[in-house]
Amino acid sequence: MKDECLICGAPLAYLENDTEMECAICHKKESSKTACEKGHYVCNECHTGGIDSIIAVCLAETSKNPLLILQKLMALPFCHMHGPEHHIMVGAALLTAYKNAGGNIDLPKALVEMQSRGKQVPGGACGFWGACGAGISAGMFVSIVTGSTPLANESWGLSNKMTSKALGAIGEVGGPRCCKRDSYLAITKAVEFVKEHFGIEMELGKIKCIHSAQNNQCIKERCPFK
Repeated sequence: MKDECLICGAPLAYLENDTEMECAICHKKESSKTACEKGHYVCNECHTGGIDSIIAVCLAETSKNPLLILQKLMALPFCHMHGPEHHIMVGAALLTAYKNAGGNIDLPKALVEMQSRGKQVPGGACGFWGACGAGISAGMFVSIVTGSTPLANESWGLSNKMTSKALGAIGEVGGPRCCKRDSYLAITKAVEFVKEHFGIEMELGKIKCIHSAQNNQCIKERCPFK
């Protein structure tokens, strides 16, 4: 199915200016540029209902391959074709693979922090901010493993470089957005970055997208994972 709206399946429409919307699920009112063509709006919190299962899946995972971990997360019932859940899942998959590959982190604590940070990046950031949430999530991953803060030196630079690498790859392919494609690209760049800067070798095999039929805006042959 190629549904967009979680309520009625109608295509989404993006507004020029922020407009007060009422979530069709929880009835919370907030500003947004996004609604379906029939006027339904679903807030980020309701859109990502069920994300708590990410942590449980990651803590039980033994793989060093963040792409395989990401695929498992994408198969969970809460995950949609597109949505802000990807802003958490990219970093969570990387943290898990990093730990399994020998990275020295407190994984349960790191996953909780990743979820907290990723939830703050709204859906549509790729188009409205000029920074895809999947790429930002890769930068958050590096920030968490290095303990970076706004006052840090080297770790501050590494976090921003990681985001830049991910966004560069995403931008090279071009739009329109695809949360699956952009997540794969961000993770691929992160695996290379971590090996170069931290000496930790996560695994990275080839991946072939299985989500094309669910994406109304699939770029087909332009996609590196077609």
